[in-house]
Amino acid sequence: MKISALRTTSLIVAMLVYQMNILYAQDLRWDLVKTGGIQWGIKNHVPHTDEIEMSGKQVSVMLTYGTDQQGQLVLKKKIVFPMLRIVPNDTRGSLIRDFNQQIPAILIQGKPVKEQPSRFFINGTVKATSAFKGLQLTREIFPSTDKAAVLDFSTIRNNGISAVEIIVPDYDHTDTTKPENGVYGTYLLNTKIYGSGKYTLKPGEELTYSVVNSGRKTTDQPYTFSAVYESAKRLAFIQETQQQLVLKTPNDTLNQMFSFAKIRASESIFDTKNGLMHGPGGGSYYAAIWANDQAEYMNPLFPFLGNLEGNESAINSFRLFASYMNPEYKPIPSSIIAEGTDTWHGAGDRGDQAMIAYGAARFALAYADTTEARKLWPLIEWCLEYSRKKKSPEGVIASDSDELEGRFPAGKINLSTNVLAYGALVNASDLAKSLGDQKKSAALNREAMQLREAITKYFGAKVEGFDTYRYYAGNTKLRSWIGLPLVMGMFERKEQTAKALFSTHLWTKDGMLSESGSKVFWDRSLLYAVRGLFNAGLTDTTLKYFQLYTTKRLLGEHVPYAVEAWPEGNQRHLSAESGLYCRAVTEGLFGIQPTGFRSFTLNPYLPAGWNEMSLEHIRAFNDNFAIHISRTDGELKIVITSANGKVQQIDWDGKSKVEVNLG
Repeated sequence: MKISALRTTSLIVAMLVYQMNILYAQDLRWDLVKTGGIQWGIKNHVPHTDEIEMSGKQVSVMLTYGTDQQGQLVLKKKIVFPMLRIVPNDTRGSLIRDFNQQIPAILIQGKPVKEQPSRFFINGTVKATSAFKGLQLTREIFPSTDKAAVLDFSTIRNNGISAVEIIVPDYDHTDTTKPENGVYGTYLLNTKIYGSGKYTLKPGEELTYSVVNSGRKTTDQPYTFSAVYESAKRLAFIQETQQQLVLKTPNDTLNQMFSFAKIRASESIFDTKNGLMHGPGGGSYYAAIWANDQAEYMNPLFPFLGNLEGNESAINSFRLFASYMNPEYKPIPSSIIAEGTDTWHGAGDRGDQAMIAYGAARFALAYADTTEARKLWPLIEWCLEYSRKKKSPEGVIASDSDELEGRFPAGKINLSTNVLAYGALVNASDLAKSLGDQKKSAALNREAMQLREAITKYFGAKVEGFDTYRYYAGNTKLRSWIGLPLVMGMFERKEQTAKALFSTHLWTKDGMLSESGSKVFWDRSLLYAVRGLFNAGLTDTTLKYFQLYTTKRLLGEHVPYAVEAWPEGNQRHLSAESGLYCRAVTEGLFGIQPTGFRSFTLNPYLPAGWNEMSLEHIRAFNDNFAIHISRTDGELKIVITSANGKVQQIDWDGKSKVEVNLG
């Protein structure tokens, strides 16, 4: 019987792998570069374009790049100026302009250049390389790190044997907006070529010039840009990001996607008049914060990255949310917009208080600053009390909608709000203990256990043949957010929930469907599900799906980040999704769960085919430490090395959670 069962299991696994290979069969456009980044080597003239978003503190650019029918360069820039506010000054009140005007082409030997790229390269910037008549032209497009400008920095190298005459045209053009359309009056949009002139380029020599698109208020003085300086600042930001929270696994694709996710998650921070604000982006969401994208998704990650601006933006977001606390317990707005001067609350209470309490408590634990934690505590308590006031007779919490804001039915009581509230209670209990209030900690823990029991009773149900969770009363279709309980350590229904998530009802080659039978997918729920499935110990199966998803997002047709949704937004590269990608690794694959200012539980799920994996330069818990997991002759070992030289070596059974105290 045992042999028969083993054969049956092996057959099921083989069939699953076969189905996955068929499901995900695709020709990948991009390749990994060993030194970092990805490249698209153009081997034919089949037209293809893609769009990527890149951001700095004053600007964001959605760059369309690729080749047309003739193999010529396509380069279009849609630039967002978040602090140049327009009327109406609402969520989408950022000045946005297309900078696609025809500027004079450079002349080589008196003839205008027609660029035909042979290669595109991405690693925090976008580079396009073209070659013609012994010359190589490389463009690098990127946003300024701290100014309202986007730079197109070009280098021409003479690889031939003869000198070449090159003319870089003089160009300086400014458009003005109508004063009545701007919150601050007229805005000036400038396109200027730096480095114009007539040059003789000898063999082996290089020539640089740049095209800068910028925006400013009429009250601001014009600025002279240096592409070399701006490029160095962007490179310094990329290098700093890639040197913190470093993932090392045997899978180079996962490593690179994780590295890219850190860039996208960290760059989308805008310097507003009410302080730093992390924003989703996507051509719509800037100079504003949301209870889900920022408080819930991004803020708990920033301490692990040790990103100065990220941590400050998190603290600032909680300060802004806290300013809306009130004695009547009216809900805190879902979003604080327009540089902190207004709010958006169009979907009512989406469970925002649960989102904020969960994110604030988790951030406070990982940030490990007692003073900041005490500042955050009143906000956490207020949000928890708000949730208590929304409890039904069944012991679960009501909300007007969920984070999908009515796109799909959520009933009057939904799974997402309740599971986040449970997670908030658990984290708040740990935080109260860290702040020295044992009595409060114990009370919060009891409350969490009561809510957990109520969630299981109220939401536990058979849906489309799977003994998993209904999303709301009357729900008969599988929903992607059923992975949330697994994230919070609720494993009562993990086997059937996992089968439902991996089934073709939800998982497709493009992403995870929000609801069975629909065509809509959102990466945020997929990444939550992956994190939860790792937490549930379903490592090897989850890794297969995660690797396939990662390969598609990193090396497929639309690269190189996690996306928001489809068809809505047409798979925009919203920044918080990249934060969730990182957390699928840190909290999922590695199983890191903060429990105190210097402590966490660790349950690293080392895949069967890997002998080691590590996270280095983790900056959380007021430390700089590394976690290394290894397998030797079947024995598993965890080594934790802190910056102070302390080394902890743990012989691990591969299953049990490990309590870690950094001392």
